[in-house]
Amino acid sequence: MTVTLSRRKHTVTNARRPARGAGGERGGGQPPRARGGLGGVTGAARGIGRALTVRLAASPAVKKVIAIDSNRGDIAGVTWRVADVRDPALAGRLAGADIVVHADHDLAPDSDARPRRAFNVRGAQTVLTSAAAGRVGRVVLVTSAMVYGARPDNPVPLAEDMPLAADTDSSVAGDLLEIEQLARRSPRTNPGMAVTVVRPAALVGDDIDTLVTRHFEAPRLLTVKGCAPRWQFCHVDDLVSALEFTVRGGITADFAVGCDGWLEQDEVERISGLKSIELPARLTFGTAQRLHRVGVTPAPAVDMRYVVYPWVVDCAALRTAGWHPGFGNAEALRVLLDQRKGRHALAGRRIARKEATITAAGATVAVIGTAAIVRRARRRHRSD
Repeated sequence: MTVTLSRRKHTVTNARRPARGAGGERGGGQPPRARGGLGGVTGAARGIGRALTVRLAASPAVKKVIAIDSNRGDIAGVTWRVADVRDPALAGRLAGADIVVHADHDLAPDSDARPRRAFNVRGAQTVLTSAAAGRVGRVVLVTSAMVYGARPDNPVPLAEDMPLAADTDSSVAGDLLEIEQLARRSPRTNPGMAVTVVRPAALVGDDIDTLVTRHFEAPRLLTVKGCAPRWQFCHVDDLVSALEFTVRGGITADFAVGCDGWLEQDEVERISGLKSIELPARLTFGTAQRLHRVGVTPAPAVDMRYVVYPWVVDCAALRTAGWHPGFGNAEALRVLLDQRKGRHALAGRRIARKEATITAAGATVAVIGTAAIVRRARRRHRSD
């Protein structure tokens, strides 16, 4: 496995794929032969890890599920092993597992960058070394299609073997890129253990809180001049289905997962009822970085690229293996819109309803009220 792979020539096309593959079952493909093995899941008490643990516990293809988390969860019918994924003693907790899915990440928009990265990278590293020590056959690492980077000249869609072009900075994508580098080095440091990397598109679903979901909590949608975003989503149910598919042996190579095709900006505006505001890229990213520097917004300016530039990925590996998503992009967007009700955000920062009304005229990082927000932030810092 490598992080930088050979580039193939691609062209931008407006063709759409259907929301479901022809003949494919919703949220999956023809199930592979039951392995009857023992699977482990980290982060099993919450979020994606919990949803996967519930699904594996009900799967006849998995004989036993080891649920690993720092706190015992509420799922019955699994073996709970309380452990911190950063603790080297994790090897004993993974003993006996044939395959381990590592889903214990901190990707919250409001998390401090330094401790977040320490948790994410150290956790993945410990899981890999502990799994090798415990003679686990395969580790599945959940990252994101964000590792391909969001750029105005990205081909649409990106092939799964495209180079990973995310910036190696303090962003969430930077964390995930470091995890991918650990996966690339694993065959040398942990011979005999296979690693599969799973890269979902922009996630939507219960308890999903990212800069992408917060983008749709703003009064208006940001676009930059000269580049129209394309939108691809991945419902959590589809991610969990794809993870179960690989645990059952349906696919072992690295793969991306998401809805087929993408939505153009005008389609997103029609479905959401939200209008967009277009600004020069230089103004957008420059203002975003200043707001981040004074603590107004939670994420660095580079993260704004993922809501203005395309990072659509072609999920060819899963399609070839016979798995198809259960959700289309329009359906997934409606799920996101339904869950945003009562929430308001500006440039990734959650704000009160009153503040959202005041800034609705701009509704972006470069609203007319930006200077006032910066002044208030500076006064707050001085008073602290």
